[in-house]
Amino acid sequence: MTMPERRTRVLRPGRRFDLRSTAMFFGLLAAALVTGGLAVRALAGAVQRRPVWAVVLLCLVLAVAVARGRRRRRLSAARIARQAGRALARGTSTALDALDTPPPAPLTIPAQAGPPDEVTSPLPVAQGIDHEALTPDEFEAATAELCARDGCTQVQVVGGAGDLGADVTALTPDGRRLVVQCKRYGEDNKVGSQDLQRFGGTCFTVHEADVAVVVTTGEFTVPALEYAERCGIVCVDGDGLLAWSQGRASAPWAGAVREEPA
Repeated sequence: MTMPERRTRVLRPGRRFDLRSTAMFFGLLAAALVTGGLAVRALAGAVQRRPVWAVVLLCLVLAVAVARGRRRRRLSAARIARQAGRALARGTSTALDALDTPPPAPLTIPAQAGPPDEVTSPLPVAQGIDHEALTPDEFEAATAELCARDGCTQVQVVGGAGDLGADVTALTPDGRRLVVQCKRYGEDNKVGSQDLQRFGGTCFTVHEADVAVVVTTGEFTVPALEYAERCGIVCVDGDGLLAWSQGRASAPWAGAVREEPA
């Protein structure tokens, strides 16, 4: 009689039972459970004593979790392309809007038809105004108003970037073209010859001035006055400006005659 052969189950090397490893595992697990229980108990006591700190700790944990989630997020190529396309479209629209916006028109001061106290103007000139307290733009506007007060027409404030030295332009009562440069300087800062040379290089050739005037709240250096006299530029310092605004002095263009070069 033939007996069937009994097959022996072969244990895999990686799954062999090890009593020492199993005991160590359960020991570590018990220690972890005890430690976790003590930590939970201590945390519960701390929450009862300091609930505010518990809320802060919870918010901190949530913030860390959210930060880790965002860090792990990866943007797809299609999403990046869509965002770049939208940004490009917004930038193009903004640029087109800026190009379509017309530049601001120069400020035009209407000529006065009567005495200063009888005419309403956008920039009234006070008698003895403190021009040094004005901003550069306000000083230009106040100078333009003085020109309009004394009978000039087509008075415009054109100062700004690229003005080439002309801050105020107008027509004098006798029809001459007036170009004024305004220098709001302090007592320690005088208008030098370089300022006059730059203005002298553009006031007649570029702006075609018949009368060129430099008005300042301060003073002029001696070389600047000598250059202005040679070129026929009228200089009005702080004292002259005050006298002009108070009506104690005639307008700068009165009696100004430019000698044409031979």
